[in-house]
Amino acid sequence: MRRWRRRIGAGVLTGFVVVASPGTIRAQGEEELTLPRAVETALQMNPLVRAALAGREIAEAQVAEARATRFPIIQFSETFSNGNNPVFVFGSLLEQARFGPANFDPRFLNHPPSLNVFRTALTLRLPLFDRWQTETRHAQAEAEARRAEAQVAWIAQQIRFEVIRAYYGVLVAEARQHVADEAVRMAEADVKRIRDLFEAGLVVVSDVLAAEVQLAEFRQQQIQAEGEVVTARAALNTALGLPVNVPRRVTGRLIERTFDVEEPEELMRLALRHRPDLLRSQWAERSREHGVRGALGHYLPRLDLFATVGVTGRGLLSGSADYTIGASLTFDVFDWGRATRVRQARATLALAETETEQLVNQIRLEVVRAFEHYRSARQRLAVAARAVQQAEEALRIIQDRHQEGLTTITEVLRAQTALVRARLNVLAARYEYVIGYAAVLLATGRLTDIQMFH
Repeated sequence: MRRWRRRIGAGVLTGFVVVASPGTIRAQGEEELTLPRAVETALQMNPLVRAALAGREIAEAQVAEARATRFPIIQFSETFSNGNNPVFVFGSLLEQARFGPANFDPRFLNHPPSLNVFRTALTLRLPLFDRWQTETRHAQAEAEARRAEAQVAWIAQQIRFEVIRAYYGVLVAEARQHVADEAVRMAEADVKRIRDLFEAGLVVVSDVLAAEVQLAEFRQQQIQAEGEVVTARAALNTALGLPVNVPRRVTGRLIERTFDVEEPEELMRLALRHRPDLLRSQWAERSREHGVRGALGHYLPRLDLFATVGVTGRGLLSGSADYTIGASLTFDVFDWGRATRVRQARATLALAETETEQLVNQIRLEVVRAFEHYRSARQRLAVAARAVQQAEEALRIIQDRHQEGLTTITEVLRAQTALVRARLNVLAARYEYVIGYAAVLLATGRLTDIQMFH
């Protein structure tokens, strides 16, 4: 090898810092988007959030409906009747206070004329004891409302996680594209230099071909990176609940971070304390417990109070007033469905308890999986960072050797390819580390604040 050969591609990749700056990729008309703004938009626009909020409104309305059954029912009625049935006429005349001695005539009693009757009534009904049915409905409605609130909280945490993953997915995609663009520019410069040297008769054709092969490989990576940016932006818009083609420019940075995570045992304890979906399952179990109590209530009597005030007459503006006050006690002597309802309620409770137990086991598994993913990402990030340093140093040494004529251009190109691959790997490792930490927070039910990611 000859000592006059110039250093190929020196200073092009070695000076590149792997961060996704706000100006990495810009397009006309794009809206700047920070991570807090993205989360805020998703919590307002994502269909899953709106569905959860609608479920909470339904549950709250059911609570109000169940509470209303505790109050008396007041009904107003206006009835018109016409007939010549002897019993109807006789009773109606008495009710109207119009019965007189002439009405005892047998001919009148047997063949009375038709009679118009207007009845205006105001009725009050009050269940004094309805076999725990009102209490059961109210308790179940309250449990369902708390369950709906837990569902809203859990959906919100899942949405935050999806936004974080999609947001940093855009950052890493843009950073990968930046790496690919720099690699292509470096390779194009190398091809031009080597071709000039070849035309001067200073290198062989295999050196030109090797440089062109490397340029083709980098261009393939560039094309793939461009597609990944488009896909990542579409995924972010989907997480936000917006059309996939809405132009937006993320303003965050994919930089090296350090997060502190508790030990797995502590994470499991926190998860069983904070996970909204576990709370939702526990409220469902409590609702089923009230259902068993309500089913057992059918073995008890029912006690109701009623009162009626009315006016009966020949017209709307005339008549005789009356009232009725009473109470009724009802007991179902034979109700063959009671035992079936109790058995069904107890089976439903057993099913809810089983589902809660299964969810607890699933949460423990999710905590272990999230922790191991986070730990692995942290270790891989450290390895990837060292690999970048090693690749940079290896490229420097090989370039020096090549300048002295001690190695071939193929070795230089291979070292440059290794450095590009190492920098892409460190980007992926940083992304996995951030997402791994977010997954730990989600698995423990604590992904309620995204300030540590901003």
